[in-house]
Amino acid sequence: MKRRVVVTGLGLITPVGNSVEDAWGALMNGRSGVGYIQKFDTSSFPVRIAAEVKNFDPLRFIEKKEARKMGAFIHYAIAASDEALRHSGLRITEENAEQVGTYISSGIGDFWAIEREHSKLLNEGPHRVSPFFIPSAIVNLAAGQVSIRTGAKGPNSATATACAAGAHAIGDSFKIIQRGDADVMICGGAESAITPMSVAGFAAMRALSTRNDDPLRASRPFDAQRDGFVIGEGAGILILEELETARRRGARIYAEIVGYGMTADAFHITMPDDTQSGVTRVMEKALRDAGTTPEAIGYINAHGTSTPYGDKSETLAIKKTFGEHAYKLAVSSTKSMTGHLLGAAGGIEAVFSVLAIIHQMLPPTINYTNPDPECDLDYVPNEPRQMKVEYALSNGFGFGGTNAALLFKRYHEE
Repeated sequence: MKRRVVVTGLGLITPVGNSVEDAWGALMNGRSGVGYIQKFDTSSFPVRIAAEVKNFDPLRFIEKKEARKMGAFIHYAIAASDEALRHSGLRITEENAEQVGTYISSGIGDFWAIEREHSKLLNEGPHRVSPFFIPSAIVNLAAGQVSIRTGAKGPNSATATACAAGAHAIGDSFKIIQRGDADVMICGGAESAITPMSVAGFAAMRALSTRNDDPLRASRPFDAQRDGFVIGEGAGILILEELETARRRGARIYAEIVGYGMTADAFHITMPDDTQSGVTRVMEKALRDAGTTPEAIGYINAHGTSTPYGDKSETLAIKKTFGEHAYKLAVSSTKSMTGHLLGAAGGIEAVFSVLAIIHQMLPPTINYTNPDPECDLDYVPNEPRQMKVEYALSNGFGFGGTNAALLFKRYHEE
């Protein structure tokens, strides 16, 4: 029999709050985290808005000397991991360290370090490049630093699968525990890529919203007037644990993770597959992995980025996967409030999916004011909704046609 895997800890650093409690409260109040970019001068940029993390002090979590050696995405990962571990009550000791792993992904890593050190190289020469440049920037150092700080000696990994990275980290961690290679995984995603080069690059692709005159309403998934995503930053971390391990230590169990799917579109570097094959199959795989039927699912936390093609494609894929039941589902995009956290999106949205199960409340899709005839599902418009949630599906898709789906279930003692 497959080992059962449960969620025993949650941690968040987001544009709408720097804790689980604060971020969930913001979602329940429909509060947007989007505003004018404060990190650099955007006067010459076609896009001047983003969903930045606010009022975050890394020195609350990390000694100053150590913090200077790390990119901001690592700071966020450490802070969210600390919260998740506190929630879980897990103590990592010499006895259990080899059975505790870390798997924290990122789409880009520390773009700030790349830009800063490249400028030093060009203007001051190679001798001015920091010896901490590489370990502050590379994607796997979020997981690496959390492992070093906590003493977790189990599997230590990271993926860089663009905007599906956080979801892949959680799904892969689920399978690591299920097959017995660890008993506990600290997993999720972290990102901090609101930089001049990143914003310029995404803007050049015409992927970003240019609603500079109305930032709070710029991210509007599934709305007919959506014009692109709003880039965000932060981290979302879960503690996944083998059920009997959690029971033995008396852990609080928030939910159970029961299904995971991963597929490829094999279609285009940025555009969704016009047949929706990859996205349909990834949701079907998660359902099949869980051994459940489409009719059992009540809520989907959609990828829902607020791009014209992406939201339409995801809607069509949901209808292909769920048939007539698609019109009985509740589907919402929390990116309407947080913006799109790229490699961290799957992490924070998995946390939100678990919170929907815990509280039996659905976060809304805000800024939904102009229905799109091609996006005709129930997107929980503008207001949170109380609803019985037995299963919550969380979708994550990335450039290159990489897809992930996670299925969480309300935990029942048996």
